[in-house]
Amino acid sequence: MNKKTWWIVGAAGLGAVALLAWAFAPSPVAVEVAAVTRAAFETSVEEDGQTRLQERYTVSAPLAGRLARITLREGDVVSEGQVLATFSPATAALLDERSAREQASRVQTAQAQVQLTAARVAGAQAALAQANSALQRTQQLATQGFVAPSKVDTDRLLQQAAQSDQAAAIAARHVAELDLQTAQVALTLSRSPNPGSTAFGVRSPVAGRVMKLLQSSEGVVALGSGLLELGDTQRLEVVADLLTTDALQTPPGAPVRIERWGGPGVLTGQVRRVEPGAVTKVSALGVEEQRVKLHITLTSPPAAWQALGDGFRVSVRIVTQQVADAVQVPVSAVFPLPAAPGAAAGVEPQMAVFVLAGGKARQVPITLGARNGSMAWVRSGLKPDQQVIVYPGAAVADGVKVKVRAV
Repeated sequence: MNKKTWWIVGAAGLGAVALLAWAFAPSPVAVEVAAVTRAAFETSVEEDGQTRLQERYTVSAPLAGRLARITLREGDVVSEGQVLATFSPATAALLDERSAREQASRVQTAQAQVQLTAARVAGAQAALAQANSALQRTQQLATQGFVAPSKVDTDRLLQQAAQSDQAAAIAARHVAELDLQTAQVALTLSRSPNPGSTAFGVRSPVAGRVMKLLQSSEGVVALGSGLLELGDTQRLEVVADLLTTDALQTPPGAPVRIERWGGPGVLTGQVRRVEPGAVTKVSALGVEEQRVKLHITLTSPPAAWQALGDGFRVSVRIVTQQVADAVQVPVSAVFPLPAAPGAAAGVEPQMAVFVLAGGKARQVPITLGARNGSMAWVRSGLKPDQQVIVYPGAAVADGVKVKVRAV
């Protein structure tokens, strides 16, 4: 063979080798990627809840007698001091000595209730003064840089809670005073020489709505019989049963979003109180769970939720952690690394992601801060605008060639 022929044969051989190498070389693995972002991050606890009146009042018969028919119906608006029912004392029951003593005892009980509520008002005023002092002291320390701003927010919320407790105590004292007036009137009528000829009205202790009629028809009722229930639907709260492990992450003052309540938009609220005692409940799967009641105050304007009533079902999302500026990746991109030989049991495994770099997958260990249902907060290991592989399969490994799958 001449030299030209050798060149042709050599070139053909090299081409064949290159073709075989290309044919048997592993093809890049098709993957899906997502960008590393920097945005606000939060974790939350979601649970079903139920609306409830903060205060419910049962109006009862102040004495045994004949009740005239109550014309009010459920949902009717009543004002404070409005006559709800009219009584005509029953002569036979009111002229005996036992009934007179019962009425006198009722007056004494009402007087004791007034004293008790007055003591609660004094206690609430003292708690409010203490909360005001603590808030003022914390604000001074915050301006000097000795405490965190979150401490100021917590003390401000405690001050607002103390103000609400004071208002509730004052309202309870007012109700007790009205009960005392009603009992004194009943006692006076029981001592009347002809009580059957005198009628008097039972008045509403508060302004609100009629929630339930317990006795609507005319008839003779016994002392203490329930007549109707009153409540102010403008003072609603939301109650949710949380697992005790979740309740530990939701302190008073934690923000709440109220979703799927039947109206447009999302309502806002704050955790007001976590009850100190838990109860055992059985889930739909037959598992015993320890749950505790969480009381949530609505902070949205009343005009936004005026259609809500007592006992309505809602869904609450309680925010347990908020980070204003956090590096985030989808949770589907994060996976645990195998534990090192001899590692102690129960230790949190090291987490990692696959980063797309130069057409190859590069395994990068990361430090997680927290994660929610869709995103994971990465404390260290990644930078914004990098791309990570989501749902990495078994074929993806460190250094493997990959290509982005077309969506």
